[in-house]
Amino acid sequence: MTYDEAVDASRAPLQARPRDRELVRFATLAANSHNTQPWIFSALGNEIVIAPDFARRCPAVDPDDHHLFVSLGCAAENLILAASTLGWHATPFVDGDRIVITLEEAPPAASELAAAIPVRQCTRATFDGRPATPEILRRLENACREPNVAAVLITERAAIAEVTDYVLDGNSAQMRDKAFMRELVSWIRFNETEALATMDGLFSPASGNPSLPSWAARPLLKLFFTERGENKKYREELESSAGVIVLAADRSDKWHWIAVGRACQRFGLQATALGLKYSFVNQPVEVAALRPQFATRLGLGERRPDIVMRFGTGPNLPKSLRRPPELVMQF
Repeated sequence: MTYDEAVDASRAPLQARPRDRELVRFATLAANSHNTQPWIFSALGNEIVIAPDFARRCPAVDPDDHHLFVSLGCAAENLILAASTLGWHATPFVDGDRIVITLEEAPPAASELAAAIPVRQCTRATFDGRPATPEILRRLENACREPNVAAVLITERAAIAEVTDYVLDGNSAQMRDKAFMRELVSWIRFNETEALATMDGLFSPASGNPSLPSWAARPLLKLFFTERGENKKYREELESSAGVIVLAADRSDKWHWIAVGRACQRFGLQATALGLKYSFVNQPVEVAALRPQFATRLGLGERRPDIVMRFGTGPNLPKSLRRPPELVMQF
């Protein structure tokens, strides 16, 4: 199987049968940290459970598993939307570490968000700098509406520049952290062969970088993947964006992180449906020393800023891979 064939298989149109496998396949197309795909699914009757796969956690960038549970919320939102198109009303509830989703028959309800699931991707590239219309901004904000989750939309250039300063400070701190860098590099897939072997991770061309043999890419990484170079890239990406949105939950616990994930996924799907691109710039929320300052700047009070995304009009890049349902489902 080639890389493109693997992408096409994971993103093929949703089928009614086998129901559970198809719903899980669409759930795995959700955004997730480092494309670690930190989830395990199980299905029995009309109940599908999403549980964390702690073997795929990232302790350096995500020591309290915040991003992991946000990722589970993203997957749950995809599953709920996909189920609706097949004629199933999905009701989720959080049971400890797990998300339990109960399915009940209902009239099929197609939506532009569900249609965007196989198309959505995080686009780590420079956008074209065009501003978004008030109607587009309204629809993006509406997509984030979730109980106990606040969305802070930032479109003024001066305010985006302030966010950029936090992103660069956070990026510098992370790139000086040896544990962070070891963890990040361990999830980079430098070429198609390497990506196909694991069906996960950060595929270099999906970030606009060339595909290279691992033996050549790893030594070159120290020369080209530098703090200065990455900061320049992030500055250009943010300056070219139409805006930034920050999601923050009322409380900092697993239930609320999952809720943030659901809002986060809907934002990405709505952006995709509107013909926009987006990507994460989470450095200000990942670096613990910056997080309170960032929260104060945003007027969030005691709330923790959870997710930071930039958006705009940009190019298509190669899509990342997902493990097939057989590898993420327990039978």
